Amino acid sequence: MVDQAHPARLRVGVIGAGRVGAVLGAALGAAGHQIMGAYAVSSASLERAASLLPGVPIMAAQDLVQAADLILLAVPDDALAAMVEGIARTCGWQAGQIVVHTSGRSGTGVLEPARAQHALPLALHPAMTFTGTSMDLDRLRDCVFGSTCADELRPIAEALVMDMGGEVVWVAEGERAAYHCALAHAANHLVTLIAEAREILNRATGTQTPDRVLGPLTRAALDNALRLGDSALTGPVARGDVGTVESHLRELDRLAPDIRRTYLAMARATALRALDDGRLSAAAAEPLLHTLADQEPRA
Repeated sequence: MVDQAHPARLRVGVIGAGRVGAVLGAALGAAGHQIMGAYAVSSASLERAASLLPGVPIMAAQDLVQAADLILLAVPDDALAAMVEGIARTCGWQAGQIVVHTSGRSGTGVLEPARAQHALPLALHPAMTFTGTSMDLDRLRDCVFGSTCADELRPIAEALVMDMGGEVVWVAEGERAAYHCALAHAANHLVTLIAEAREILNRATGTQTPDRVLGPLTRAALDNALRLGDSALTGPVARGDVGTVESHLRELDRLAPDIRRTYLAMARATALRALDDGRLSAAAAEPLLHTLADQEPRA
C-alpha cells in the first residue's frame, strides 16, 4: 500500500482528535497529506477537530481503518492497547497500512495486533506540551519526536516527522518508559514548581502579575540548565547557606505550609547533586542536609 522510500501524499485517518491528534493531523495536512477523516467523541475533541481540521468529516474508527493509508492513534496511553486489539478483532488492520501511535511510554510492542495483520507499526512521540490550538503548529518546527520502529521502517518515520517539521531521536523499545519519565519529570514538574512559586509570590507581595517577576528569571535558568547542566546551579542550597534555607522554611510555614514538602524534596535533591559534583563541600552539606531532613512544619 505504501512506498517505503517516502510515504508521499497519504490518506490519513486521525483516531483521537485531542490536543495532540488534531495538531499532528493539521501538520500532516499542511505537508500535503489528505486528512480523510477523524474520530472524535467528546465535545472538546469535536470543537478541536472543527478548528484545526476544518472540513474533515467525523467518522467511525472502523471506517477510517478501512479507508486510510495511515492511521494516527492519538488516544490516552491506558486506552491504546485496547483500541489496537479491538480494531484487530473487528474490522482488522490493512496490510501495508502505516499505524502510528503518539504515546510516550510505549514502543511498537503495543501495536503487535496490527503488525500481525501486516500493518507497519511506528511509535512517534512529540516531545512537546500541547495546547490543542494552532500555536502548536509553530512549536512543532522545533520539536523532537521520540521514535521507535523496525530498522526497515526508519525512512518512513523520518519522512513523516520531517513533514511535521520535527526531527527524530531514536528510542529503543525497552527504554520508552525511561524516555517518557525524563520528559514528564521535566515538563510536568516544572509546571508544579512555577505554579507554587507564583502562589508564594502572590501571598508575599500581593502582585497580580507574578509572571513578570518569575518570567525573566526562570527563562534564564532554564536556558542555562539546558546549556550547562549542573554548572548552571546557583542559590543558597548550592552555597550551603543554611541560614537562608531556614528562613525560607519559616516563611513557608507562615504563608504556604502545603508547599513545604516540595521545597524540601527539591532542596535535598539539589544539595546532593551539588555535593556529588564537588560544588558543595561535605562540611557545608552536613548542616544543610540536617536542616532539610526536617519534615514537619514548625508551630
